[in-house]
Amino acid sequence: MFSLFRHWRENRRLARLPVTRAEWENAVADWSVARRYQGADRERLCRLALRFLVRKRFESGGQLELSNHMQLRVATMAAVPILNLGLDWYDNFYSVILYPAEFIPEHEYEDDFGVIHRDRHPLSGEAWQQGPVILSWEDVLKSGREPGYNVVIHEMAHKLDMLHDGPNGSPPLHRGMDPEAWRRAFTEAWQALEALDEAGEEEWPIDPYALENPGEFFSVVCEVFFETPAHLKQLWPAVYAQLCAFYRQDPLAEAPASHAIHGALEA
Repeated sequence: MFSLFRHWRENRRLARLPVTRAEWENAVADWSVARRYQGADRERLCRLALRFLVRKRFESGGQLELSNHMQLRVATMAAVPILNLGLDWYDNFYSVILYPAEFIPEHEYEDDFGVIHRDRHPLSGEAWQQGPVILSWEDVLKSGREPGYNVVIHEMAHKLDMLHDGPNGSPPLHRGMDPEAWRRAFTEAWQALEALDEAGEEEWPIDPYALENPGEFFSVVCEVFFETPAHLKQLWPAVYAQLCAFYRQDPLAEAPASHAIHGALEA
């Protein structure tokens, strides 16, 4: 009953949303991933992005003046991974904060000796376990322009990962997926990347930040999956297959299966 009421209320807000289809098309026109979705799938992507705008609150950080263009671009990038999953997969956050460029968080942590430290390293994006997604608009613009890079997809992957035992590289798998196959595919890929690091290789197939921890590895690989899928499939075909099963879409297919909605919200 609650889901029906929320859907009805969102439909009313969608009808009053001050954006046009032309504005949406313009916001994603230069993003190659969006061009992958045509016909019925493009319609679903547009609707899901608009529903994201209705359900989430966009906030300005660092006095950035927000525009429809900015919000539509971020919303569409966020919608792509959950196109065949549904917006409910993002129910663990309610706001998106956009900064003009890299921002410096003020995290505090206590070391083994009880000393309090403040982490002041600049970040391009951040997803809180219980809280918002924070993004650098400068890095949103880089997304899709640098091979395999997309800060929005990266942070949204963290949010999906957090749905099951925290950000550990193991999001909640669908019925029929084999957890052992998932673990094996990602472990072998991690070990392959780790071997390059230990060998002192300067050329890396993906962002070295992936080795920060399993959660970052998952998020970096998700960026590559959507932005440069042929590269990931050639590099680690088993990981590619697992992500196809998890996201319920194949970026290398000529057209994603529009019938495989699997619970995605319809307008």
